[in-house]
Amino acid sequence: MSDLKIPRRRGRRREDSRLADHVDRLGEEHPPIPLGSVDYSMKKPGLLAERFGPVLAYMTRVELEVERNVLELNILLPDPPEVDRHFYADVWMPQETRHGQILDKLQHLIGVQPHEPNLADVSFSLKFLGALGRMPGVQDVSRMLYYLTGLATERSAVIAYNKFHAGLVGLGERAIAATVIAPIRRQEPGHFAYYQMAAQQLWDQLSGWQKWLTRELRKRTFEVVGAYNKRQVADFGNVMEALKMSDGGEAELREYARQVGRAEHELMWAHRQGMRVPDYVFKSLKRAAVLAAERKGDIWPAAQPAGS
Repeated sequence: MSDLKIPRRRGRRREDSRLADHVDRLGEEHPPIPLGSVDYSMKKPGLLAERFGPVLAYMTRVELEVERNVLELNILLPDPPEVDRHFYADVWMPQETRHGQILDKLQHLIGVQPHEPNLADVSFSLKFLGALGRMPGVQDVSRMLYYLTGLATERSAVIAYNKFHAGLVGLGERAIAATVIAPIRRQEPGHFAYYQMAAQQLWDQLSGWQKWLTRELRKRTFEVVGAYNKRQVADFGNVMEALKMSDGGEAELREYARQVGRAEHELMWAHRQGMRVPDYVFKSLKRAAVLAAERKGDIWPAAQPAGS
């Protein structure tokens, strides 16, 4: 039996080394964006605020809240692998915090009402899960949920920043597109790659009951990026509307859900034949679209003109 365990330990060390090398490259190749590299010159700041104010306010809050996210991780993962701690404390947090600082200055320059970030309050449910994490096997489930959340978050961020960039170029705001949004979106795929490698490695190591518990908890706790209450869910619906990710009805929203949930579908749900996307992803996005429309006194999806 001892001979059988040696290759697995060696394989695990190789995987950890790959992750560590990836994190080191991220830190070296993508340091926090220099503040002096940003060109805030704009042609029509009022129009920018009108078209993309909800997007900018939401993105800014989410980026600034990484400070609280790290507090949450320290509670959720009492004894994380060193590579995880190195990633979220030394690479991810400095990069994301700088994103928030840059976006925050932009929203103030164009007169967007900021969304107040929550930098310190940690939910009871997360504290409870963190306490359970001290039990054998449970922290690995928490780690898996962390990686899955990271996958969905980073995929959503890439899609949103791509659409925001295209929208800014369409408005003629090329300086903001090139020196604010482009450098930010350039750093997000490296985060996604980390979560993807870490998730695959851990999933292969989980026992049957851990995989079952992960699936059940994921179905019950999935929420759209950065939304922790009903108002914020509706705010996310406004973001989708401004970026034209939800105005095409359910078919368009299902495609967006497929992109957001593809990685966890391939990892956890590939055995479900015919299932193209976890249903809980689509339901969460649809709820955001519906709440945003209801807040304006409308219904979602809006009726399309005849012949459209």
